[in-house]
Amino acid sequence: MTTHLAPKTSPISYDDGERARELLTRIGRVFDQRIVGQQGLRTALVTSLLAGGHVLLESVPGLAKTLSAQTLAAGVSGTFHRIQCTPDLMPNDIIGTQIYNYATGEFSTQLGPVHANLVLLDEINRSSAKTQSAMLEAMQEKQTSIGGDVYPLPKPFMVLATQNPIEEEGTYVLPEAQMDRFLMKEVLTYPAPDEEVDILDRMASGALTAPITAQPIGLDDTLFLQRLVDKVYVDTAIRQYIVALINTTRGGGPRPLPGFNQHVRVGASPRGSIALMRVAQALALQAGRAYVVPDDVKALRHAVLRHRLVRTYDALANNVQPESLIDAVFAAVPSP
Repeated sequence: MTTHLAPKTSPISYDDGERARELLTRIGRVFDQRIVGQQGLRTALVTSLLAGGHVLLESVPGLAKTLSAQTLAAGVSGTFHRIQCTPDLMPNDIIGTQIYNYATGEFSTQLGPVHANLVLLDEINRSSAKTQSAMLEAMQEKQTSIGGDVYPLPKPFMVLATQNPIEEEGTYVLPEAQMDRFLMKEVLTYPAPDEEVDILDRMASGALTAPITAQPIGLDDTLFLQRLVDKVYVDTAIRQYIVALINTTRGGGPRPLPGFNQHVRVGASPRGSIALMRVAQALALQAGRAYVVPDDVKALRHAVLRHRLVRTYDALANNVQPESLIDAVFAAVPSP
């Protein structure tokens, strides 16, 4: 069914494909040692890293968000910094600042915690709008500006921002326009009972805190995987399919959904189209393919689009979930 979507000659050599498979297996082994279950979170984190994007994680406390971020950093031998967001956190606390040395009479630059391969912004909605915008600028430009000098961020660079859906008092909600800068928004659920028993078993045996024995990959390997994702072939039919899906979220598309505008005020932007394609390419590489099939586009549709649809007041009042709207869009558009 999908062979017509494959290129005549593979854009990825056999050796590169085998190397990618081995590297991804090694990342998986690191996760296996630290994280129980949370398959959706693992897929979202690895996919986002390969696609060069950032992830917004939403869940109640205690579902291994910080541990997963640390594990991913360990899996790729990257530096990791955690920033706890509070209302009094200033942009300089994140980006860095200039310090005056009285002995020499000169300024020296002290880089902030954003200068790491993986940065965890814990409870991003607790920081002020000014601090949020400084962080989002660093995410977009992949550089910071301190005292007029530009400092590039390390490569690879990835931000994991978390937000807590409870205790909304005293928080600064991320505007939709700024949420659009995240490649994915993953919503975490509680582990299954047998997984939770496994967590307790590992905790009792000390396995969760033991040093990681699995062989991590290097930062150069990660950049190699990112370059391979760029090479994954996306057929014209798949690109047209993605554009048709995104247009349907705006009330258009080849088969417009009747009454869709009653639920969605603003659909996904072209950034949504790019995100669907990048995520599909990263998933194809993880599946060992050098080309994208429709299932790659569908697999993480909720994570890619749930934060890009602005619902109407009626939809919010009637508790119409964005996931059900996304499913309706995908059901309406025929796949190639």
